[in-house]
Amino acid sequence: MAIEVDVAVLGGGPGGYTAAIRAAQLGKKVAIIEMDKLGGTCLHKGCIPSKSLLRSAEVYATLLEAGSFGIQVNEGAIALDFDKVQARKEQTVEQLHRGLQSLMKKNGIQIIHGKGRIIGPSIFSPRSGSVAVELPDGEMESVVSTNLIIATGSTPRTLPGLTPDGEYVLTSDEALAMDKLPASIIIVGGGVIGVEWASMLQDFGVQVTLAEAGSRLLPGEDAEVSAELAKLLRRRGVRVLTGVQLRTENFNAGNGEVTISASTPDGDVLLTAEKLLVSVGRNPKIDGIGLENTDIRTGNGAITVNGFGQTSEPHIYAIGDVVGGVQLAHAAAHEGLIAAEHICGGKPAAVDHHLIPRCIYSRPEIASYGLTEDGARSKGHDIKTGKIPFQAIGKALVLGEKDGFVKVIADRKTNDIVGVHLIGAHATDLISEASLAGFLNATPWEVGQMIHPHPTLAEALGEAMLAVDGKAIAF
Repeated sequence: MAIEVDVAVLGGGPGGYTAAIRAAQLGKKVAIIEMDKLGGTCLHKGCIPSKSLLRSAEVYATLLEAGSFGIQVNEGAIALDFDKVQARKEQTVEQLHRGLQSLMKKNGIQIIHGKGRIIGPSIFSPRSGSVAVELPDGEMESVVSTNLIIATGSTPRTLPGLTPDGEYVLTSDEALAMDKLPASIIIVGGGVIGVEWASMLQDFGVQVTLAEAGSRLLPGEDAEVSAELAKLLRRRGVRVLTGVQLRTENFNAGNGEVTISASTPDGDVLLTAEKLLVSVGRNPKIDGIGLENTDIRTGNGAITVNGFGQTSEPHIYAIGDVVGGVQLAHAAAHEGLIAAEHICGGKPAAVDHHLIPRCIYSRPEIASYGLTEDGARSKGHDIKTGKIPFQAIGKALVLGEKDGFVKVIADRKTNDIVGVHLIGAHATDLISEASLAGFLNATPWEVGQMIHPHPTLAEALGEAMLAVDGKAIAF
């Protein structure tokens, strides 16, 4: 007998489990089909484990700089135990995994462990959207639902000629499982994943070369933020190369090292290290899930949806990385909420990707929402900007974290905030105030008039809002 539910969710990552919880809260019978562990890439191979490693790296780097705070530490007493770093990471993941399992029980959501594949019309259903599930023991199960939500996520993108082998060539999946740190590493790709790993490994004492094909790091972020990050990484000892064209035909691995030649704006170079990490983005996971058995449309390797997550088959929805766009856990979770509420007859607002904050957990952190300065101009905005360096903020000096700035971009005619960009300590925590301002359609003046407590890092955001109209006090 087939398992019959109101809503089936294919994939148990942040988007999938969030959608499942909301649908269950709205009275639907829900099942999640997950081929691996509940929590998906974010919990087990992405957000949480990488941020745990980043936190350990930050603590280690802070201890090494303790002398600047007037605390004398015997340098020989500071030692990095990478086994314990990894153990702490696993403990954090496991605690969250147990909590997530409890949430499923609390909301009465059935978890079906196995590999799901969408099937066409069958004896179980006159329309496509049922899911055939191959269970771990090889048996098959069928899940029939009124609505299906596809939340299969993404997989690391690879480069021809640089096939991951788990020893010399790694993706972030293999890097997270390293049992010891290499002395040196080449990181290919200066996007979010690349800069986070470059920052982390440098803090752990690894010699890092960061090679980006584009003209700057973080091409999706504001140009001033990219330039500031490159400057700060170089100051810390990271070798940052941009405009790099790798000659993968000259790649060699063996005897404990990798070598690859590359052309740069300054001439040809030979890059050498113990390992190479490929971090050139992620591909939506649409292969092998049975889309060919449906009339679902795709484009650019992702599933095409409307603002509520509906595919070209209205009873089938798709959310998260599998639809491309903003490939972030909180974006997937928000899309999941919208899809579930739409399925249940609600009238949620369509997803506004402009308001989704972007966070990068390097040192210093980076966070933003909305348009960059170049992006705003390209869309026809007559802009005005406000910019405040963290070195003008008392709390930043107290923390010893004075690098970076806050930048606000507003439309000169409407006074609307069109973008906010931060690079500095705790930027990922500060961006929520800016996002709320965007959600409420606040003006820079309104945010600047809000009383920001002193001394806090949040003062930088208030000052940057005032700086848009030349009224900042601290700088």
